Amino acid sequence: MFLRMLSDVRWQRASPGWRNISGSRRSNMNGAEPHATPLPAHAQVVICGGGIMGTSVAYHLSKLGWKDIVLLEQGRLAAGSTRFCAGIVSTVRHLSIELKMADYSNKLYQQLEQETGIKTGYLRTGSISLAQTQDRLISLKRIASRLKVMGIPCEIIPPKRVAQLHPMINIHDLVGAMYVPEDAVVSSADVSLALASAASQNGVQVHERTSVIHVVGQKGSVAGVETDRGMIECQYFVNCAGQWAYELGLSNEEPVSIPLHACEHFYLLTRPLKTPLESSMPTIVDPDGRIYIRGWQGGILSGGFEKNPKPIFTEGRNQLEIQNLQEDWDHFEPLLSALLRRMPGLETLEIMQLVNCPESFTPDMRCIMGESPAVQGYFVLAGMNSAGTSFGGGAGKFLAEWMVNGYPSDNVWPLDLKRFGALQSSRTFLRHRVMEVMPLMYDLKVPRWDFQTGRQLRTSPLYDRLDAQGARWMEKHGFERAKFFVPPGKDLLALDQSKTFYKPDWFDIVGAEVKCCKEAVCVIDMSSFTKFEISSTGDQALEVLQYLFSNDLDVPVGHIVHTGMLNPNGGYENDCSVVRLNKRSFFMISPTDQQVHCWAWLKKHMPDDSNLLLEDVTWKYTALNLIGPRSVDVLSELSYAPMTPEHFPSLFCKGGATAQLPNNFCMLAYCSEEETAMNSLHGLSPSICKMGLILTVQTSCCKDIKEMSVGYANGIRVMSMTHTGEPGFMLYIPIEYALHVYNEVISVGQKYGIRNSGYYALRSLRIEKFFAFWGQDLNAFTTPLECGREFRVKLDKVQDVAKSWAGLVVVGALKQVPACQSRPPWGLELGTSAMWFLTCPATLQASLQNGHDTDFIGREALLRQKQEGVYKRFTMFILEDHDTDLDLWPWWGEPIYRNGHYVGKTTSSAYSYTLERHVCLGFVHNLDPETGEEQLVTPDFVNRGEYEIDIAGQRFQAKAKLYPFSSLFTSRRRKDEMEFGGYQGK
Repeated sequence: MFLRMLSDVRWQRASPGWRNISGSRRSNMNGAEPHATPLPAHAQVVICGGGIMGTSVAYHLSKLGWKDIVLLEQGRLAAGSTRFCAGIVSTVRHLSIELKMADYSNKLYQQLEQETGIKTGYLRTGSISLAQTQDRLISLKRIASRLKVMGIPCEIIPPKRVAQLHPMINIHDLVGAMYVPEDAVVSSADVSLALASAASQNGVQVHERTSVIHVVGQKGSVAGVETDRGMIECQYFVNCAGQWAYELGLSNEEPVSIPLHACEHFYLLTRPLKTPLESSMPTIVDPDGRIYIRGWQGGILSGGFEKNPKPIFTEGRNQLEIQNLQEDWDHFEPLLSALLRRMPGLETLEIMQLVNCPESFTPDMRCIMGESPAVQGYFVLAGMNSAGTSFGGGAGKFLAEWMVNGYPSDNVWPLDLKRFGALQSSRTFLRHRVMEVMPLMYDLKVPRWDFQTGRQLRTSPLYDRLDAQGARWMEKHGFERAKFFVPPGKDLLALDQSKTFYKPDWFDIVGAEVKCCKEAVCVIDMSSFTKFEISSTGDQALEVLQYLFSNDLDVPVGHIVHTGMLNPNGGYENDCSVVRLNKRSFFMISPTDQQVHCWAWLKKHMPDDSNLLLEDVTWKYTALNLIGPRSVDVLSELSYAPMTPEHFPSLFCKGGATAQLPNNFCMLAYCSEEETAMNSLHGLSPSICKMGLILTVQTSCCKDIKEMSVGYANGIRVMSMTHTGEPGFMLYIPIEYALHVYNEVISVGQKYGIRNSGYYALRSLRIEKFFAFWGQDLNAFTTPLECGREFRVKLDKVQDVAKSWAGLVVVGALKQVPACQSRPPWGLELGTSAMWFLTCPATLQASLQNGHDTDFIGREALLRQKQEGVYKRFTMFILEDHDTDLDLWPWWGEPIYRNGHYVGKTTSSAYSYTLERHVCLGFVHNLDPETGEEQLVTPDFVNRGEYEIDIAGQRFQAKAKLYPFSSLFTSRRRKDEMEFGGYQGK
């Protein structure tokens, strides 16, 4: 071997005669080996990939009781990327779910050697993450606050403490660090072998040198796996093929998109130091220097994530086992320089090997797991972004739970395969995106940063128009969305580069947009929202949707219903608004990133009926959100139609459908018990009146729901809602009319003070109104009863009643909301308004007598929860002693403390320009201080606590509220005059 010093290779290219040294494990790697046992003809599960992911899935499936499992590896076990892993097990993660996976992996690896008798090289060394800047230290403090509430010991330490823990580290440029004493190192390959051994002992069959050719599907489900040794029939297939997962997915009869791409990843190995480095020396992560360092056989192993990564295998490559790729010392030199600056004592250390191995990365730096939306029974676990060792145990556990139980034990939506669409599967997109992703692994990620590659992929027809008016863009699910609009004369460059944990430079811009939404009128392009149409030739659409959605959709034509699709546990799989277009057709609006997830959930539960049609119409409509009190004036002038609440009630849609109202009808509304005595009207029985109903004859409302025209454009769906709680309208415009309608809105709106607005203003408005958002506040583990959305659930839908309904109006604000808990199925509260349903008096009595309850997914779970109580409650927090100008801002994920004890974390936060304070949303739990067991959370428990929000280690007092401030829905007052139910603004 040609020995060189670390200092030498900074100036010399590698000698062609110098060859990498590999261990004995690589000898005879490509030699043919006979197959000892034949493949089974049948199996319940086939797993492709014998690395740490595949063996972890096999291990955990067998632990959960599944035994009929076959693990296939095209080469030898642990001979892929797993063999080249640096072996660092670190819990220092930004995402909560990643932190939990890493913590579980650490604990699993610690006991694995005892369980299997196979040495895994597990050694608890601890880790030290260095900070060269104050912003980096703030980022570490935010992580530390989350680690502590997870029970993971950690501390923020000064540079001198770093030198004590690791004397070889140069600390002259450090401002601090984070020390996590329970982080560890392992041999990743040996961990894989131990997992495979344990799985084999539990009945899993392991077959090496067996390649999967493709997965066979039948009627949209996995039916078998074709290999180079024959066919295996199976119910489930798990793609753990690492960097080959993308190509394997596309090889199926029904292609499965798995967006990942490989890059070259470099690290070096040295010979032992003169005084060998102690094996217990902490792992060093220097993100500002872009390197990591760990001890290795008395020397060091050091690699990093350079600014100019090298994508590989873009064209695909059929490689059985990963070889060490060609070394490139010129490319590695910046990382080497950073290493020598951090550890100057290594100048004379002998190099043993520069390892260059492929590592797969995903478009958003998060791993991929879950079931394919295209093929039922096809699961994926891949794309570890160089964290396979840290995530291996936890990721395998969650995926195994998903397969066995139908869902994992925690919210894994941030990692779900269905967060991606087909648009992220372009090889060119992936190649360019991973060149950005790999450096971002160690870049400082401040709140609301955005990817720069793969942009302008999905845009609305208004993109160029809005861009010319100063729009600053962010991307969601590949769709460009305006954050805010820079006024003329502002420094655009400074705003684009303003990245901070403190008050951002766009603060005043967004404040002006919010003010305009409240006092005049703003327009927001919300075309990215997911839009589906569900229709049928008969009543099939209604019947299916009644089963899938928790609210009652058997409503009059034109009525908008806020609802959601729940899983069997009552958790939200989707949060949406549904419009009944006509008797047999519905229009569904969901968050942008739910496009694939919603489609998959609907298709999975809809019957195979040719008379039932589901269509994705996201691309067909441009959506404009017209927000503010003057929106009525703008739209009235453009449509030549009255838009006041009397003519266009709240939560109503005009456009694309016509419905006739009966000549004789009556209106139903809630009333107090005191008022029911006077309500024996139209021959209805007293029992109906006791339910809290009042009926009055109404003859002044419109009898037709007609199409809307705006300017020259016809067929526009206008909806009286804004997703913010502010007055206004959503306009769903056929895409060919979008530019015309926008220009007309802006032109007419000038006299009313109209301006463009972005999603930052929308976020502030919805959070101060206590509106929860799916994917941030709501997930598959959140039920309507836990987040105050009981009014969006109809546990006792009466199907026959609605069949006689023909229309509705919303009338005024009720002074009194009924106190009764058991409410009629046809009632719906809208803030302080009541919904009045119109029906023929002659048919109402019979309908109430003959109607029957309609079941829906999650109903039984909600009925149990309603009886037993909830174990968490969605709560609003207003920071009381927080200085917006000087203090760190809350963004999301901050720990919540009640009376000094941890009770949850924030899920969303924003500055409220109305309250002039920060508002955080989050869930409050009630944990037993002795056992940590979850206990019931009552309103009284929430209201009686004293709360603090932890922002990077500093706690701020907060006022908790279970309901939004009523003053926000009525009149705006000066800050010093606001009284918030016991809370007086300072």
